[in-house]
Amino acid sequence: MMGVWLRFGLCASSAWLLLACARLPYETASIQQTERLSVSLQHEVEPAAYAHPVELSVPDIAALLAGYSIRPQPSLPLRWHAEEAPPSRLFRADEIHALAPALAEGLRRATSEERVAFMLLAPGMNPRYDRDVLGGWLAIRNGLLQMTIEYFHQSQPATRFSPYDYNYPTPPSGPGAYVLYFEPGRFWVLDEAKKSRAVDIRGFLKSGVRPTP
Repeated sequence: MMGVWLRFGLCASSAWLLLACARLPYETASIQQTERLSVSLQHEVEPAAYAHPVELSVPDIAALLAGYSIRPQPSLPLRWHAEEAPPSRLFRADEIHALAPALAEGLRRATSEERVAFMLLAPGMNPRYDRDVLGGWLAIRNGLLQMTIEYFHQSQPATRFSPYDYNYPTPPSGPGAYVLYFEPGRFWVLDEAKKSRAVDIRGFLKSGVRPTP
């Protein structure tokens, strides 16, 4: 009897996981895969109507990336204290140099229902078991660059299994909550469709302003 209930529970859990995963964007193409960088296309599960494919030069993408800064989203009890800390640059110069060409290729190949996901990887505090991850995705719609960051130099397991018990997997931690900014601020506008901030690409590129990472 216990075996029947166990099999029922496993089937129910599997069905729930399949339903949950079905609601997440899924990878449709790999743009670049190295030990340091992963860039891919992900198909949205809801209609997106992005303006893809888009032709943006590598220098233009590099300039856009250099304008971003970030800070963790503070919890309510710490909100006032945490907001005293200035935001950090989102990307270092070497990260922009690695990302920009692959993102340009991704935007050229993406369809109107695909976004460009990226992940920068570096050795963690314990390089044998951990790695430092900076990851998220971007897309363009109505002339606005939308970006979401899911991991900002967040430690993740470098191996599938725990170094202490090889019979059990080491699950990665979930995405973090962050607040993004863009400078110059006059190009950081409200995307009415998403009710969130995005970059006015045309206005920024026409201005000739080029932030220094």
